[in-house]
Amino acid sequence: MKLSCEEILTYHLGGKIALDVTKEIDNLRALCMAYTPGVAVPVKTISAEPARVRDYTAKNNTVAVVTDGSAVLGLGDVGPLASIPVMEGKAVLFKAFADIDGWPVPLANCRQNAGNTGCTDPGRVIDAVSALAPMYGGINLEDIAAPACFEIENKLDAALDIPVFHDDQWGTAVITLAGVTNYCILCERDISELKIVANGAGAAGIRIAEMLKAAGCKELILCDSKGVVRSDRSDLTEKKREHATDAACETVGDAMKNAHVFIGVSVADCIKPEDIRGMASYPAVFAMANPDPEILPSAVAEVMKDKPYVMATGRSDYHNQINNVLGFPFLFRGALDAGATSINMAMKIAASRSLAAVAREPVTNYVRDLFHEDLTFSNNYIIPKPFDKRLFTDVSYAVAEAAAASGAAPEFDLAAYRKQLETRRDSLGST
Repeated sequence: MKLSCEEILTYHLGGKIALDVTKEIDNLRALCMAYTPGVAVPVKTISAEPARVRDYTAKNNTVAVVTDGSAVLGLGDVGPLASIPVMEGKAVLFKAFADIDGWPVPLANCRQNAGNTGCTDPGRVIDAVSALAPMYGGINLEDIAAPACFEIENKLDAALDIPVFHDDQWGTAVITLAGVTNYCILCERDISELKIVANGAGAAGIRIAEMLKAAGCKELILCDSKGVVRSDRSDLTEKKREHATDAACETVGDAMKNAHVFIGVSVADCIKPEDIRGMASYPAVFAMANPDPEILPSAVAEVMKDKPYVMATGRSDYHNQINNVLGFPFLFRGALDAGATSINMAMKIAASRSLAAVAREPVTNYVRDLFHEDLTFSNNYIIPKPFDKRLFTDVSYAVAEAAAASGAAPEFDLAAYRKQLETRRDSLGST
C-alpha cells in the first residue's frame, strides 16, 4: 500500500485525538453536580477511601502513553515534541481496539543533561511518571532507548500500584511468542526442542529472549551487532550478560546452523540466503526489522522452494505481520478491568497463548471481508489480524484470568466478566 506524504499530512491535520465527556451538562442541576458544590462529595469520599477513585473518576479506563522521544519507531532520537504524532497514534489504537482512553505524555528535560538530547536519565523519567501517575489506571512506556528503559520500567512497576508496561520491550515479545507457539503446532515440535537464534539485543530482543525462555525454550542464542552474545565478551551490558552463551559460534550466521527459528529485531539485509539454507528442516524466519526486514520473504522463498517453512515480518504487506497492536490494547483492557497492580509474566504468556489460539480458529465474516487472502491456519497465517474483534474478548479475558490466578489482581466473577466483554465488543463494531 503506497501513501503519499501529502495524504498522510492531511490525515494528521489537527491531531488524531480529542477530549470527550461522559456526562451531559445541559441544566443547572447537572452543572452543580459536575462541579461546585456537588463535586465536593466524591472528593470527600475518595479522601476517606482512596480505592474509590476508580469508581468516581476516569482513572480506571485511562492510560498514559509516556515517552522522552529517545527511540521513536525507526526514526531514532527525535525528542519529545516530534514524538507526539506517534503517541497520539498509540492513543488512537487504545481507543479503537480496546475502548481505553490513552493520552500522550511526552516528557521534556529528561536527559542526563536535563535537556532533550543525549542519553535518557532514568531518574528524571521515573520522578516525572511517579508525579503524574495518580490520574492514570496504567502507564504505557513508549519509545524510550535501551538500556535506560529497563531500569525505568522495573522501578516504576515496583513503585506504583498500577500496571506499567513498556510496549517496545514486551509487545513484540508477546506477539512473537504467539507466532512461535503456532509454528510449533505446524511443525509438530515442542518449544523445548527448538534451537532459536535472536538477532538484536536491544529492548525488544532482550524481552523476546526472556519470554521464550519463560515459555519453555531451552536453547536460545542471542546476537548483537558484534556477533553472538558470548559469556567471554567484556563489553556486555547487565541485561545481555543474563543471556550470554558459551556456544562455539561467533557470528549470527554460525549460530543459525541447524537452528529451527530465527528472530530478527535488528537491521535490514543482515541475513543471507546461505544462512537460511543452513537452518534445520521446516524452519521459521521472523525477520521483523522495519521498514526493511533482515532478509526479504522473496529471498527466503527462493531458498526454500517447495520445502515447508514459516515467514513473518513486521510489515503489513507480507503474511504474518508481528504487530504490537495485537497485544497492548488487550493486555491493558484485561489488567484495568481486573484491577491489576502489574502486568506480570503470567499475564503476558496468557495473552500470547490466547492470541495464538485465535489464529487457529476460523475467521469471522467481518475479518474475511476486510482481507483478500486465505486466512486459514497455516504457514501463511499464524497470527490473527488486528481487526478480529475476538481479540478484545479472548485476550482481555485471558489476561484478567491470569491476573487473578497469579495474585496481581483480586479474585472476581470471571464468567460475568466474559459476558461483559462480549457486550462491550459488540459496541466496537461488527464482528
